Amino acid sequence: MVFSSLFFVFFFFVLCMGLLIAVRTTKRQNIVLLIFSLIFYAWGGPALLLLLCGMTLVCYLGALLIGALNDKFHRSMVLLMTVAVCLILLGFFKYSTFIATGIASVIGYTGAIPDIVLPIGISFYTFQLLSYVIDVWRGEVEVQKKYWMLLLYASLFHQCVAGPIVRYSDVCAELEKRSLTIPDIAGGITRFCSGLAKKAVLANTCGALATVLLEPAALPTASSGTVFLGGLFYMLQIYLDFSAYSDMAIGMGRMAGIHYIENFNYPYTATSVTDFWRRWHISLSSFFRDYVYIPLGGNRRGIPRQIFNLFIVWGLTGFWHGASWNYVLWGLYYFVFLVLEKFIFRPKNDSPIPLKILRRIGVLAVVYFGWLLFYFEDLSALGAALSSLFCLGGNAFWDLYARTKLLNNLFFLAVAILACTPIVPFLHKKLLARAEHSEKWQTAEGIVGVAAPILLLILSLIFLVGNTYNPFLYFQF
Repeated sequence: MVFSSLFFVFFFFVLCMGLLIAVRTTKRQNIVLLIFSLIFYAWGGPALLLLLCGMTLVCYLGALLIGALNDKFHRSMVLLMTVAVCLILLGFFKYSTFIATGIASVIGYTGAIPDIVLPIGISFYTFQLLSYVIDVWRGEVEVQKKYWMLLLYASLFHQCVAGPIVRYSDVCAELEKRSLTIPDIAGGITRFCSGLAKKAVLANTCGALATVLLEPAALPTASSGTVFLGGLFYMLQIYLDFSAYSDMAIGMGRMAGIHYIENFNYPYTATSVTDFWRRWHISLSSFFRDYVYIPLGGNRRGIPRQIFNLFIVWGLTGFWHGASWNYVLWGLYYFVFLVLEKFIFRPKNDSPIPLKILRRIGVLAVVYFGWLLFYFEDLSALGAALSSLFCLGGNAFWDLYARTKLLNNLFFLAVAILACTPIVPFLHKKLLARAEHSEKWQTAEGIVGVAAPILLLILSLIFLVGNTYNPFLYFQF
């Protein structure tokens, strides 16, 4: 079940919200949320629900032991064992087939290798549970003594399967006590509808175009323009798709009285590669910073150690995204550019405007080629795409096919690019500012506030009906 399915939007979530509004106490609301979250997760495979419940139980018991012990050594041993169990489970389900395939190729084994099903969202809820146990060990959060409450935190269907990675410290107070308010429900509806439209109208269309333009079999003879457009549409898709999921998760959480952290801040407007990663998948970047980079020593132990720490973090970041060499290379690709940026090509805030523009274009170029590496799990297909992109195989620079695709989708492309910028929020802020001093503008703002989510919902419904292409990319991670 995905957020952009008609069943979810018009039945599952409506029923859940109806029950949340009907019950009055936070405890009853939590019970409703837990029941719906477990049903939502079990929808993809009831047996995999046992893994989520079991991993939560391991972290629940581990945190209880850590809270009960006073000796630092024994607390650390319990933490180590708890983390190890979680990482072993994550590694088994996510990487065992990849590792077994690699070993088989080395030793020449030609038999069948079992294909282990990857539980949806395992990377996200594993990191959430690990952050909880580590924060208990650090003394930053209180031990949750109710197993079902920790299970609720780990399984909340708003963000369980594709983030954002929500730390227990960010939501523990609201899980214990909160209230549903009209402003939160209204704001949540608007945020959800905007995310749904971003997904159903923009991301799905970009994804369908990228799939056609980057067809592996056609890459060796494709024109440079065809490959470029395919990479551009995928670059737009992955942001619009993932940020749409975060928008919907944040919107649904707000409707339930839970305020999740923001996960994106218009990363394609970044002024540097470092700035890009402050804006892209913020919850993952901050997780690796706080639980890997800083504990390794961060930048406190000299430049060689800092470079080593960055290497570890970005190797893990790439490997976290998937059991394939292209993801590892993608992580190390960013490691190289971040090291170059930190120690050689340090951006200056007082640079002339033309240089700032060139730097932004350079960042977009780095990100563009990074997404090509991310897209192709088959490195030979990546090679074919790059060869065609730079016309190394004698292929055309531009052809009728590329021209037709561009002209047929020119208006859509402009809208999709616009959606990746903060222009719409900027205009909305201007409207709110005008509304503070004018009744006419206040009326206009009210009309927009009511009409916009309705129109976005209708538009999304039109695109979703009969559309067979409706994946969420980050479900696989």
